[in-house]
Amino acid sequence: MVKLHKLNGAEIVVNAELIESIEPGQGASLLCLATGNKLMVCEGTEEVVQKVIEYRRKVNAEAKTINPIAGFKRENV
Repeated sequence: MVKLHKLNGAEIVVNAELIESIEPGQGASLLCLATGNKLMVCEGTEEVVQKVIEYRRKVNAEAKTINPIAGFKRENV
């Protein structure tokens, strides 16, 4: 989730996984979401991209690596 601001200054939290594209505009950006919704935000395209990258880094850093062999018992055949 990334925190952005609507044109009226209100804070909005957007699911970064749903952002399909960002269209730059005059002092604002249009976010097109996978749901079909479109949001106009004050942040520029580069700022939105950086926030999404920061979010993804945080999510990936917290992910636990799964050992597929853990708990596996080898049977003698």
